[in-house]
Amino acid sequence: MAPPPVAFQGHVDFRMRLVLATLAGRPVRIERIRSDDVNPGIRDYELSFLRLLENVTNGSKIEISMTGTTVVFRPGQIVNGTYTHNCPLSRGMGYYIEPLLLLAPFGKAALSVTFKGVTSNGVDIGVDTIRTAIFPLYQKFGIQRQELRILKRGSPPGGGGEVQLYLPHVVLQAQTLHAAVRAPVVAKLRGIAYSTRVSPATVNRIIEGARRVLAGTGCETFIYSDAARGDESGASPGFGATLVAETKTGWCISAEAVGGAGGVPEDVGERAARALLDEIALGGMVGRNQVRALVVLMVLGREDVGRVLLGRDAIDAGLVRLLRAIKALFGTEARLRPADADAEWAGFGSAEPAPEPAAAEYVLSIKGAGFVNASKKIA
Repeated sequence: MAPPPVAFQGHVDFRMRLVLATLAGRPVRIERIRSDDVNPGIRDYELSFLRLLENVTNGSKIEISMTGTTVVFRPGQIVNGTYTHNCPLSRGMGYYIEPLLLLAPFGKAALSVTFKGVTSNGVDIGVDTIRTAIFPLYQKFGIQRQELRILKRGSPPGGGGEVQLYLPHVVLQAQTLHAAVRAPVVAKLRGIAYSTRVSPATVNRIIEGARRVLAGTGCETFIYSDAARGDESGASPGFGATLVAETKTGWCISAEAVGGAGGVPEDVGERAARALLDEIALGGMVGRNQVRALVVLMVLGREDVGRVLLGRDAIDAGLVRLLRAIKALFGTEARLRPADADAEWAGFGSAEPAPEPAAAEYVLSIKGAGFVNASKKIA
């Protein structure tokens, strides 16, 4: 007899609940999806994600109520494959790529998806951030050879972008992570400034604005320029920047900013640079846009305790909801404790004693659920 679905309420964390349910092999029932809203029920981008999830799995069953306020999802086997997905212009491609990164390594074969739509919109994680900061995080867990090729950039509202995501590495389980000894030291700063259907000089102005803010760090800084032209520039004008701080131990902390009609390129560069400095100042091994993937991958390891150092402000309501969903679906709990007083600060150039009490950083400990990829072909 099939177990009853695990019940959740609300539209928040819609994607993550479905991803966790697929990995755990547990059915879920999500109720009261915007039930008090003037326009209740799931949105077009959520329906699009359900279709994508149905494509990469075999045997999944999705039931949506007449009003769209209740979704029952019974997961099947992750098979991956080759697909083309047209993303609604209401969300960026990162909305769909992020959950696939968690599913694809635990499937039956390689995954190749061509996405069409908006590449970066300032709301969802941008494709440049995925390529330069999220991929290195997965490598810490033994997941390699991830590729994301940007064929066309597409700015909101018209989109017109196209990227190819290729995830060939299928693993049995994620490696256990032990990264709680000391906060990383930033070794160099990298980034990319891009534009679509505007003057090519725009990217230089973005870089100039970012360099003004980052000049005081004393770190080696290099920001690439990508001025898309012609058929590679999508349907709408736009520009933005993605900046990454690379540490000596291979961790990457990122931030991004997107500009639109009437925006000033220098301001976009400054916003991205200040956002990056804020992420570094939080402490811990990762930025806030990496925490959720980090926690899920720690759960998908063998039955061993993994540890990671997190900044205090990275522990927010979203992380608490994720840990509750993990407990409901995997039965695994996490433990948080203040870091040791002698932990070092994520400073520039060289390690310096932490200027704040140790409670500014916490050690997150999670015992792996002993997850094993039953879909992986055995040679």
